Amino acid sequence: EIANTMYLSVNTVRTHVKAIYRKLDVSSRADAVARGRDLSLL
Repeated sequence: EIANTMYLSVNTVRTHVKAIYRKLDVSSRADAVARGRDLSLL
């Protein structure tokens, strides 16, 4: 859905999501949201 809206390939979105997970040191979307809240990013 994000890829279509932003005219990106699905693989590009996956790559960016993986990079975010790596930087936040998490392995799931729920963990990323929780970590983002802990860091006042969200």
